[in-house]
Amino acid sequence: MGVGWYYMASGWIRKNRRFGPISEADLLSEIAKGKINPETLLQSSKTKDKWVPMNSIGPAMKHWKKLHPEED
Repeated sequence: MGVGWYYMASGWIRKNRRFGPISEADLLSEIAKGKINPETLLQSSKTKDKWVPMNSIGPAMKHWKKLHPEED
C-alpha cells in the first residue's frame, strides 16, 4: 500500500481546501495537470505529517521540472 498524500488547493467558496488522500501516482498526475505547483503545500507520512511546499520534495520537483524545463 502506498503513501497517502494530501495537498492544499484554493477553492471557489473556501480559501483553502485539503484534498486527499491520493496515491503517489495520482500526485504525479495532479502535478502534470497543473493542479499542484512548487508552492503547493503537501502532507504525508513521508513529510512526518507536516505541511511542506512541493518544491522541498525531490521526486515531485524532478517530475515538475521534467514537465516545465523552461521554468528552471
